[in-house]
Amino acid sequence: MGQIAGRSQINRTFKLEGYQKMNDEERRTEDAVEKQNQKLQAIFGMADLRNGAVGLYNIGLSCCLNSLLQVFFMNRHFTMILRRIKVPFETMEQEASVPYQMLLLLEQMQRGRQKPVHPVNLARCLSMHNVKLFVLYDASQLFLILWNLMKNQITNVDLAESLTTLYTIQLQEFLVCQECLLETKKDSNMLMLPLPVLDFDSCPIRTLDDSLRSFFASEQLTDDNACHCDRCDRKTSCLQGRKVRALPQTLTLHLKRFCSKQGSRTRKISHSLSFPSSLDLSQILTPEQFHPDALEKDDGLYDLFAVVAHSGLANFGHYCAYIRSLTEHRWYCFNDSSVCKVSWDDVKCTYGNAALRWGETAYLLVYIKKNH
Repeated sequence: MGQIAGRSQINRTFKLEGYQKMNDEERRTEDAVEKQNQKLQAIFGMADLRNGAVGLYNIGLSCCLNSLLQVFFMNRHFTMILRRIKVPFETMEQEASVPYQMLLLLEQMQRGRQKPVHPVNLARCLSMHNVKLFVLYDASQLFLILWNLMKNQITNVDLAESLTTLYTIQLQEFLVCQECLLETKKDSNMLMLPLPVLDFDSCPIRTLDDSLRSFFASEQLTDDNACHCDRCDRKTSCLQGRKVRALPQTLTLHLKRFCSKQGSRTRKISHSLSFPSSLDLSQILTPEQFHPDALEKDDGLYDLFAVVAHSGLANFGHYCAYIRSLTEHRWYCFNDSSVCKVSWDDVKCTYGNAALRWGETAYLLVYIKKNH
């Protein structure tokens, strides 16, 4: 249902089948492999909205998966990597390859003539990797699962590194003894920043700027939270914090809207928290919160690219994605099989309000570096 009927697709599909049906002798040669990859790039060389925005059918609590896939596919920096993967030769390998199944789904969407597509094969592939079907996932959790599966299954080392560079936020964590001033440093990488929506006094944080400042704010560790100092050889009061080492091209922010206390159910925090269409991290964070070399590499300027929004309660709800086309510079709302143009005012409705749109709130914010 919902697929194009009575209209030939042969001209667009025979190429896909053609490069998959190589005989064993051809597969043994490097030339055949390279030729195969070139055909792939030719077929999948068109990942924008030239054929119209295409929805994905909900195949059973798959709204979270659908929303994340649209965010990946609408990011041309990601699809440039996806199109360059090496195609597995064996059928079983193809069926189990998440990057390959995503590539096939992208091609199916591109030739779908604006008709929604069923992501059944990809969902079946994910189930082979213990990603259960018919389960309502947390978008931040599923994002990490998808990303790691892709990263681990991309066999080309350079492509895997490109994917890492595209999304990874490089930080430096530090701990300073307040008695002898011994400083301990540790580098760390994150795929998304988990940003608080409540401050240390459990009061609502109202802007993304303040949430970022709270995340990077240094904290005094005293009394029961004191840390052992190697120089003092005992527990002392310490200052703990983090700095930016390098910023990725695609910056993913996770607003921690869901919280739980011991012995209580998870609840959703729905108060309004505004976020800008343009972000300048150099104006939000202090110079001390950047590694000395960080600002020389990054100017910290970003444009909002996508919002993954959640409606409903913590244990029961629905996801959709608001995405700004990088080619048309227009906002679209991807709500499973339904896709429509929206305005910036529609996107701002995801700031949060328990009484508005069934409590729809932004949950993941994706920013892309300016002029990229």
